[in-house]
Amino acid sequence: MTATPGLGSPHVASPDLLRSVFRRHAAGVAVITAAGEGGPVGFTATSLSSVSAQPPMLSFGVGTGASSWPALSRATHVGVHILGEHQQALAATFARSGADRFGAATAWREGPEGVPVLDDVLAWLVCRVVTRVPAGDHRIVLAEVVVGDPEGAGRPLLYHQGRFTALRD
Repeated sequence: MTATPGLGSPHVASPDLLRSVFRRHAAGVAVITAAGEGGPVGFTATSLSSVSAQPPMLSFGVGTGASSWPALSRATHVGVHILGEHQQALAATFARSGADRFGAATAWREGPEGVPVLDDVLAWLVCRVVTRVPAGDHRIVLAEVVVGDPEGAGRPLLYHQGRFTALRD
């Protein structure tokens, strides 16, 4: 194997290597929500991906050690919210372990299928969970879109180099 000039030395696969590489990958920021037995749950996700147009399906990853996993492991429906650049604080709240994610600072309402729907997002969907696929210490959730609203105003929030940021013109 010949090293590519200017790319440095390759590193052996490890969790740190994966994290370091993906810090360089700018990703849109979403919040996934679900109704839980003890109240609503949710988390910030950058792993959201469109899967299929027919039927309309998406996927996201969730750690099995996450506080929201027990509720998500049983949820029949989830909410998917695309955050705007004005929602860095909301993204941080849903990313922080132990935070009161649905406290007074979070504007939300009960939406279709009892799913918590966040206010003032760029877009939201309520999706029916189709399956949960084991993937290491995570599960990949495949979900079919049921209903949503793409009409929110603003520009998308991004996650890059370990922080929330916005698009530059």
